[in-house]
Amino acid sequence: MHIGVIGATGTIGSRVVTEALGRGHRVTALSRDASRIDEHRANVTWASVDILDPASIAAVLPGLDVLISGFQPGNAAKDMADTLRRSIADPAVHTTAARALLKALESHPRTRLIVIGGAGSLEREPGVVLADSEGLLHETLDKLGLPREYAAAVRGARDALNVLRTSNRLWTYFSPAEDIAPGERTGRFRVGGDQLVTDADGVSRISAEDAAVALVDEVELPRFVQRRFTIGY
Repeated sequence: MHIGVIGATGTIGSRVVTEALGRGHRVTALSRDASRIDEHRANVTWASVDILDPASIAAVLPGLDVLISGFQPGNAAKDMADTLRRSIADPAVHTTAARALLKALESHPRTRLIVIGGAGSLEREPGVVLADSEGLLHETLDKLGLPREYAAAVRGARDALNVLRTSNRLWTYFSPAEDIAPGERTGRFRVGGDQLVTDADGVSRISAEDAAVALVDEVELPRFVQRRFTIGY
């Protein structure tokens, strides 16, 4: 398959590229400025894209079977503090990006879209959504070492999911576990829908490598078209 990956230099996006190539797929890796990329692997082509511009997105869609968006403000893999600042300053950027992606897909309705979002829109228990509970959200951010002001960005990501939910495009929204970081590729994790997946200690965690496994699994065998899914150990 031919897979496009927006945010291909990011923590998750870069691992999606590696996972997809390892399974024999062809990848168009997309970033804000692809001219800075020095890439020598076979079956990967780099291109620039502005995810806030529907025309820019539409220009890279021809030939793609699936477009995976790992967009986030800045590049957290290189400068997490900058990404946090940008996310807090403009939490609505996630909904802007979601609308731009959907607009671009109007001319390519058969192309699947997978958006990598956040865990804040998941239910911690039936009817209790993290993004809607300020006390619970602040407690979670404290545990993750994130500033409480980041709550605005968490809600912004939830709003982007709601934008997708109004669309009839072939979208999928991926909410990783609350705690996601580079680690081991195990290929062993549990898959959920709208409820947070936690381990025996009540912790929601996943490696970025296993998140990439789950995303390419979904590319190869679609299970969550026009739905959201999550994973965790």
